[in-house]
Amino acid sequence: MKIILLTPMDIEREKVLSALSRIPNPKHEYEVVVSGIGRESTAKTFMHLPAHDVCVLMGFAAVVGKESSLPEYLGLGKPIEITTASLYGYEGGLFENGKPIQVEPQLQLPCLSSLTSDKFVRTTDLAAGTVVNMEDYTFMYLKKPQDFIVRIVSDFLPHERDIDFFEEVKGIDFLEGVLAVDVL
Repeated sequence: MKIILLTPMDIEREKVLSALSRIPNPKHEYEVVVSGIGRESTAKTFMHLPAHDVCVLMGFAAVVGKESSLPEYLGLGKPIEITTASLYGYEGGLFENGKPIQVEPQLQLPCLSSLTSDKFVRTTDLAAGTVVNMEDYTFMYLKKPQDFIVRIVSDFLPHERDIDFFEEVKGIDFLEGVLAVDVL
């Protein structure tokens, strides 16, 4: 099976490639494609992907809540599957007032809901365990039934201190997330 692993950023691509290089005998053929950050970049890239059987959006996840009070499966670096995506803050265009999209899980990973927004989100108003990003709703809207999203927990919202995101995520490994996909 040919699987495309779609990543919003180059750093995620590097982490996916590193994980793939450590799997001795992968069950599938993989291609890693960087879409760029945001709904428009995701849509443009998704509509021009090479032939494939499954596409997996794989990237970092900002999770609402304090790491110390969230379940262990939502710890830093843990993979999760997004099975519900909703939208906040868009005006006009294709995705205005988009209703939540729900899908069945494809993997044996914890499942979370995701909120896509490019506007300021008051994270204190969101349920703990919600993922906040800029791509999931667009991907869910355009995807084929067999496609899905795997996110790797990278930070917690609201941030309790100023962070340098790229420094914070240096030590995060995508191996567990890629292995979860390879069992398909």
